[in-house]
Amino acid sequence: QVQLVESGGGLVQAGDSLRLSCAASGRTFSDYAMGWFRQAPGKEREFVAAISMSGGRTSCAESVKGRFTISRDNAKNTVYLQMNSLKPEDTAVYFCAAGLTYSMASQTYRYWGQGTQVTVSS
Repeated sequence: QVQLVESGGGLVQAGDSLRLSCAASGRTFSDYAMGWFRQAPGKEREFVAAISMSGGRTSCAESVKGRFTISRDNAKNTVYLQMNSLKPEDTAVYFCAAGLTYSMASQTYRYWGQGTQVTVSS
Protein backbone atom coordinates (compact mmCIF):
# COMPACT_ATOMS: atom_id res chain seq x y z
CA GLN A 1 0.00 0.00 0.00
CA VAL A 2 1.02 3.57 -0.68
CA GLN A 3 -0.54 6.39 1.29
CA LEU A 4 -0.66 9.80 -0.35
CA VAL A 5 -1.46 13.10 1.35
CA GLU A 6 -1.81 16.30 -0.66
CA SER A 7 -1.35 19.78 0.73
CA GLY A 8 -0.94 23.34 -0.46
CA GLY A 9 -4.31 24.08 -1.95
CA GLY A 10 -6.24 27.23 -1.22
CA LEU A 11 -8.06 30.28 -2.53
CA VAL A 12 -6.03 32.59 -4.74
CA GLN A 13 -6.61 35.26 -7.33
CA ALA A 14 -6.06 34.90 -11.05
CA GLY A 15 -2.39 35.30 -11.88
CA ASP A 16 -1.19 34.02 -8.51
CA SER A 17 0.92 30.94 -7.86
CA LEU A 18 0.54 27.89 -5.64
CA ARG A 19 2.70 24.87 -4.98
CA LEU A 20 0.98 21.62 -4.19
CA SER A 21 2.81 18.87 -2.35
CA CYS A 22 2.03 15.20 -2.08
CA ALA A 23 3.75 13.19 0.63
CA ALA A 24 3.97 9.45 0.14
CA SER A 25 4.48 6.66 2.62
CA GLY A 26 4.24 2.92 2.80
CA ARG A 27 6.36 1.68 -0.08
CA THR A 28 9.56 2.67 -1.88
CA PHE A 29 8.62 6.01 -3.39
CA SER A 30 11.11 5.81 -6.25
CA ASP A 31 9.44 2.63 -7.51
CA TYR A 32 6.41 4.66 -8.55
CA ALA A 33 5.58 7.09 -11.28
CA MET A 34 3.54 9.97 -9.94
CA GLY A 35 0.75 11.94 -11.47
CA TRP A 36 -1.43 14.92 -10.72
CA PHE A 37 -5.05 14.95 -11.82
CA ARG A 38 -7.87 17.38 -11.18
CA GLN A 39 -11.63 17.35 -11.12
CA ALA A 40 -13.80 20.41 -11.41
CA PRO A 41 -17.47 20.39 -10.30
CA GLY A 42 -19.61 18.55 -12.81
CA LYS A 43 -16.63 17.48 -14.89
CA GLU A 44 -14.62 14.32 -15.39
CA ARG A 45 -11.28 13.88 -13.68
CA GLU A 46 -8.54 15.01 -16.02
CA PHE A 47 -4.81 14.55 -16.33
CA VAL A 48 -2.61 17.47 -15.29
CA ALA A 49 0.98 16.24 -15.11
CA ALA A 50 3.08 13.12 -14.62
CA ILE A 51 6.66 12.35 -13.68
CA SER A 52 8.64 9.15 -14.05
CA MET A 53 10.19 7.20 -11.21
CA SER A 54 13.56 8.92 -11.43
CA GLY A 55 12.13 12.28 -12.40
CA GLY A 56 13.84 12.17 -15.76
CA ARG A 57 10.63 12.34 -17.76
CA THR A 58 7.71 14.66 -17.27
CA SER A 59 4.57 15.48 -19.17
CA CYS A 60 1.86 18.08 -18.79
CA ALA A 61 -1.58 18.61 -20.21
CA GLU A 62 -1.76 21.19 -22.97
CA SER A 63 -4.04 23.36 -20.85
CA VAL A 64 -1.32 23.85 -18.22
CA LYS A 65 1.83 23.62 -20.31
CA GLY A 66 4.15 26.54 -19.65
CA ARG A 67 2.36 27.36 -16.38
CA PHE A 68 2.56 24.18 -14.27
CA THR A 69 5.67 22.17 -13.43
CA ILE A 70 5.81 18.75 -11.81
CA SER A 71 8.85 17.67 -9.82
CA ARG A 72 9.76 15.11 -7.19
CA ASP A 73 12.21 14.65 -4.37
CA ASN A 74 12.75 10.94 -3.83
CA ALA A 75 14.75 11.60 -0.67
CA LYS A 76 11.69 13.30 0.82
CA ASN A 77 9.11 10.94 -0.71
CA THR A 78 7.31 13.96 -2.09
CA VAL A 79 6.01 15.10 -5.45
CA TYR A 80 5.23 18.73 -6.19
CA LEU A 81 3.09 20.67 -8.61
CA GLN A 82 4.18 24.27 -9.07
CA MET A 83 1.29 26.23 -10.52
CA ASN A 84 1.93 29.71 -11.90
CA SER A 85 -0.32 32.20 -13.68
CA LEU A 86 -3.39 30.52 -12.29
CA LYS A 87 -6.69 30.99 -14.07
CA PRO A 88 -10.27 30.61 -12.84
CA GLU A 89 -10.59 27.52 -15.04
CA ASP A 90 -7.87 25.86 -12.96
CA THR A 91 -10.35 25.68 -10.08
CA ALA A 92 -10.72 22.03 -9.10
CA VAL A 93 -9.84 19.40 -6.56
CA TYR A 94 -6.30 18.26 -7.29
CA PHE A 95 -5.32 14.65 -6.66
CA CYS A 96 -1.94 13.01 -6.68
CA ALA A 97 -1.61 9.40 -7.70
CA ALA A 98 1.05 6.68 -7.74
CA GLY A 99 1.46 3.89 -10.26
CA LEU A 100 3.98 1.45 -11.61
CA THR A 101 3.75 2.88 -15.13
CA TYR A 102 4.65 6.36 -16.28
CA SER A 103 1.42 7.38 -17.93
CA MET A 104 -1.14 10.11 -18.52
CA ALA A 105 -4.01 7.68 -18.07
CA SER A 106 -5.72 7.70 -14.71
CA GLN A 107 -6.53 3.99 -14.86
CA THR A 108 -2.83 3.12 -14.67
CA TYR A 109 -2.50 4.75 -11.24
CA ARG A 110 -3.29 2.44 -8.39
CA TYR A 111 -3.01 4.71 -5.36
CA TRP A 112 -4.73 8.06 -4.90
CA GLY A 113 -4.74 10.81 -2.34
CA GLN A 114 -7.85 12.47 -0.96
CA GLY A 115 -7.34 15.65 -2.92
CA THR A 116 -6.78 19.31 -2.14
CA GLN A 117 -9.04 22.13 -3.27
CA VAL A 118 -7.67 24.90 -5.46
CA THR A 119 -9.95 27.85 -6.09
CA VAL A 120 -8.92 30.69 -8.38
CA SER A 121 -11.02 33.83 -8.30
CA SER A 122 -11.19 36.26 -11.19
